[in-house]
Amino acid sequence: MSFLNRSATTSAAAANDLSKDITLSSPPEDSISSLSWSSAANILAVSSWDNKVRIYDVTRNQTGNGLAAIDFDGPALACGWSKDGKKAVGGGADKTAKLLDMGAAGSPAQQVAAHDAPIRSIKFFQPTNSNSEMLITGSWDKTVKYWDLRSPAAVATLQCKDKVYSMDVKDTLLVIATAELHTHLVDLNNPAQFFDTRPSPLKSQTRVVTCFNDGSAYATGSIEGRCGVQYVTKKDAPRNFAFRCHRSNPDSKSNVNVYSVNAISVHPIHNTFSTAGSDGSFHFWDKDAKNRLKGFTDVGGPISATAFNRDGTIFAYAVSYDWSKGHAFNTPQHVNKVMLHPVSTDECKPKVVTSRR
Repeated sequence: MSFLNRSATTSAAAANDLSKDITLSSPPEDSISSLSWSSAANILAVSSWDNKVRIYDVTRNQTGNGLAAIDFDGPALACGWSKDGKKAVGGGADKTAKLLDMGAAGSPAQQVAAHDAPIRSIKFFQPTNSNSEMLITGSWDKTVKYWDLRSPAAVATLQCKDKVYSMDVKDTLLVIATAELHTHLVDLNNPAQFFDTRPSPLKSQTRVVTCFNDGSAYATGSIEGRCGVQYVTKKDAPRNFAFRCHRSNPDSKSNVNVYSVNAISVHPIHNTFSTAGSDGSFHFWDKDAKNRLKGFTDVGGPISATAFNRDGTIFAYAVSYDWSKGHAFNTPQHVNKVMLHPVSTDECKPKVVTSRR
């Protein structure tokens, strides 16, 4: 299906809105794989294929000041933050995860996890009845591992059906998307087992999975210009739906151009969500009303990653090569930049629907 109630935003209006977007200074030198904001302040972690996770402070300077970096022996594929927003973490193709304590007075990052293949996803969660956070890593070795940062060995391992492509956590819900269109669901009150394994609602390879704020549903994006919203409980299954997005049809006589949905982010206040893709556009959506709130086109290249800051006033998006056309198309002409989009009051807020009498 397509969303029926689409915004009437014109290309000219969207371009004007983008004119206020700010370019982060000193960007990565290769493709950007992930973005993640601290919950403590407007501090952004950026992982990239130049083997680094960079940390930028945009609290005082809109274009950002570089605070620190975590170095890897291969491309950095994921980044994140502890719940208190004081520890940055990254995972890489060198099969390791490293943690940097931002309050440790310049101490170097420490290795905190390892896999038998590249680490693609990394998240923190707070176990029930525990004061210590744990780290979750998802890898192309087909496992998800839990790490107590006080111990060098994984405390538990989940064997997934295939390579982990994307993973997200919200409260006690862990959603794992793998190759071959599998999705595993985990209740983190019982983290050592899946409580459900279900097929992706989409027909093509999964690129991203993201949980909604209340943990009742999650959104999945695929390489074939589709997004699916799935509810966790079976009683809510009739509310599941999928829709087409990130497609273009230059004229009625041409084939439709289909692009990958590379990133999905959920607004921390309104529980609306964004999609961004290899077509160089991003859009804000309301899953409950099933409509598009606003769309922005042609940012100058594929969008590889996105993230809202802690109060939803800044939407960060990375413009860089997304590998959708393979290694041969990663040329020096591709731009690598992180943009900060000021979110206006109504861009992500659900529209009030008034009924006719």
